[in-house]
Amino acid sequence: MTVLLFVLGLGLLVGGAELLVRGASRIATLAGISPLVVGLTVVAFGTSAPELAVTASAAVTGDPDLALGNVVGSNVLNVLLILGLSALVAPLMVQKRLVRLEVPFMVAVSGLVVLLSLNRVISRTEGAVLLAGGLVYTAVLVLQSRRTAPPAEGREAEAEATSVPINVALIVLGLGLLVLGSHWIVNGARAMAAAFGVPELVIGLTVVAAGTSLPELATSVVASVRGQRDIAVGNIIGSNVFNLLIVLGSASVLAPGGVDVPTSALTFDLPVMLAVALVCLPIFITGLRIDRLEGFIFLGFYVIYTTYLALDASQHHALDELREGIFFVALPLTVLTLITATFRGRPEEGRG
Repeated sequence: MTVLLFVLGLGLLVGGAELLVRGASRIATLAGISPLVVGLTVVAFGTSAPELAVTASAAVTGDPDLALGNVVGSNVLNVLLILGLSALVAPLMVQKRLVRLEVPFMVAVSGLVVLLSLNRVISRTEGAVLLAGGLVYTAVLVLQSRRTAPPAEGREAEAEATSVPINVALIVLGLGLLVLGSHWIVNGARAMAAAFGVPELVIGLTVVAAGTSLPELATSVVASVRGQRDIAVGNIIGSNVFNLLIVLGSASVLAPGGVDVPTSALTFDLPVMLAVALVCLPIFITGLRIDRLEGFIFLGFYVIYTTYLALDASQHHALDELREGIFFVALPLTVLTLITATFRGRPEEGRG
């Protein structure tokens, strides 16, 4: 039964992502909001609904490891796995706005969360600050986009406006399928992982994070296939910001004593999350696009990250060899690749 629900959940995710991308891309034009901002807000927030539900529930029921692990793991997975797969499907053009504003903001918020975690707890007050920041950020994005949107043409805009209820229904139905599919997948995956005695933090960082991030995966890959690449990239950046500000902020407010930060998360997982956010800047800047090679690099590091977690959880003897491979082989090769890509960057392919 668990495996059946897992498979059915995957089917719901694919169908829900298709409906969500279709409705959101149409609403973007009708509402005078750019597809990038729709990806950063409506789609990102919608696909992050499973993270919000799981993290808030874990915080209220006294499972801080699961709550924090879900947020941190989802952010790492969003960039490394989902952007990596989306870039392999089709190279992703990156708007200059993302490089100038949204990615630096994501880096700044990631750094802020790391700083707030240094005392081993994200308190209710700190959570309220994160939550308020998320609401203000969303409002500013929407207002700026509408202010700079071109005026609608009278009769054509009026005719198109009649399709608004249909597109809103597509978005709502798509989100419903995504949330239900994620719920089934997470329940099935958690049951299977728990049977192996995996620590709760590792479950949150891997199985639960992967399950709740499947809506982002399905949405970004489908958007990439359909040519809606602003939504594909904006969805990931927006989801990461949403996870840190809205999801983690809400969990910290709801938890009786805030969200506790385990030592292992402070010394490894949170720094990895910050490093993943930072690496977006040079990769996005190289020609204002994410090539298949860069997507492959992202995927490679996600495999390394999850392998490290698995070996660390089991205290496997190969952990030391993996560390040496990361520092002496993987990281130098990645830096060399990024430097080469920077010098052969293609600014003429970028967009404003």
